[in-house]
Amino acid sequence: MKLLSRCNFIKHVSLLYRPITAHDYTISVREYVTILSNRRRHIRYPVNLSVISCQYSSDDKKQFITLEKKTHALKDALAHKKEQLKDTEHRIRQKGEEIVRDIKQQKELTGHKLKVKKEYILKDILETKAKVKERIEEVVEKENVYTIPNILCFTRIAMSPYLGYTIFQEHYNLALGLLVFAGVTDLLDGWIARNWKGQSTKMGSFLDPMADKVLIATLFVSLTYQNLIPLSLTLLIVGRDLALVVAGFVIRYMSLPPPRTLSRYFDVTHATAQLAPTLISKVNTAIQLLLVGTTLASPVFGYVDHPALQALCGVTAASTVVSAISYLVSKDTYKFLKKKS
Repeated sequence: MKLLSRCNFIKHVSLLYRPITAHDYTISVREYVTILSNRRRHIRYPVNLSVISCQYSSDDKKQFITLEKKTHALKDALAHKKEQLKDTEHRIRQKGEEIVRDIKQQKELTGHKLKVKKEYILKDILETKAKVKERIEEVVEKENVYTIPNILCFTRIAMSPYLGYTIFQEHYNLALGLLVFAGVTDLLDGWIARNWKGQSTKMGSFLDPMADKVLIATLFVSLTYQNLIPLSLTLLIVGRDLALVVAGFVIRYMSLPPPRTLSRYFDVTHATAQLAPTLISKVNTAIQLLLVGTTLASPVFGYVDHPALQALCGVTAASTVVSAISYLVSKDTYKFLKKKS
């Protein structure tokens, strides 16, 4: 039995000294070490393991070399890709700088174009405004409004509130004197406008009846407050006069050529329409002045509530209604003006 074991051991050891062929690499070194360690228990004489050399198969070596080559190739590829990335990053940075530079140049160019366009538009607006102004001057007639009749009309308008105040304070003597002065200025401005050259204005056709209506309305309201004139008559007269004033503003708006602005609307030097009061309206104004004059004088001369005053109130109411109707049916109460060529 011992002899058989020894023979097997010698057989295995002898394999280590055989010529190495490609088929001998099928047993690994670990297997040999395991065999020797198992046989060592049954051998009396120790075996020197230094004679055993570790052999690598040629296929593993080739694979290792191939793997090493692939590693170097991969490193080279990564280095090449890194260079490409750096080059791409550099080109992107250059492209971004070019885009920013182009945007700045485009912005400056656009700003310059907008500035030129703005100057051109402003110049065009100014030229258009000048042309429109010239056209307006051709259409609308300008006149001198600082005439004596117009100044007298403004004086009556400015004096009317003070006249009403004197009546409220029952200073009838002073109020009667102011009324006489207002009547004189009314007659005087009409005479000057008819007989003096250059004193008649289109504005005066509006201003003179307006001054009369402001004066008469002030007298009627203040005398009604003192119970000297019936309230119904005052409401009738003031209502008709307010309607005429509103109609005058509407006529002014309709006669004003475009553009219709507030500055041009209230520019009294632009004559655009002319009023022509009817005959019955002039008669009605005279009757109204006669009524307020006699009523204002009644406390001074002591004939308050005289029957003649009551009759005169009735005549004034009738003439006021007739004059209002005449303004509605007449076609010659106003006319639009055009510049003479």
